[in-house]
Amino acid sequence: MTRPPGGGGGRAILVAAAALALAGSLGGCKKKISQSQCEQLVDHFAELVVRERYADAGPEAIAAERLRERQEAKNADEFKNCTTAVQANEHECAMKAESSDALIKCLE
Repeated sequence: MTRPPGGGGGRAILVAAAALALAGSLGGCKKKISQSQCEQLVDHFAELVVRERYADAGPEAIAAERLRERQEAKNADEFKNCTTAVQANEHECAMKAESSDALIKCLE
């Protein structure tokens, strides 16, 4: 399997991480999400990225890319601060998102 132009999911991960950082800086006193909800958010984001970029790949390739995207997202500093950066309403919006761009907009 070859990576799409632009280096694959790395850019998407950086954009999502930047959106999380922005959400954290605007946080205030609103209700934040749990670590479990952060895991759901990372999983959903990784799933969306893989579905968008590797739709025609076989099941093994999709599973490998999903795992790689998830690890990349979890290792981003901004995702490590998810419980203090993301509000409950942003999480709800992000979990309903049907594209990685839509998910990122929920976190802006």
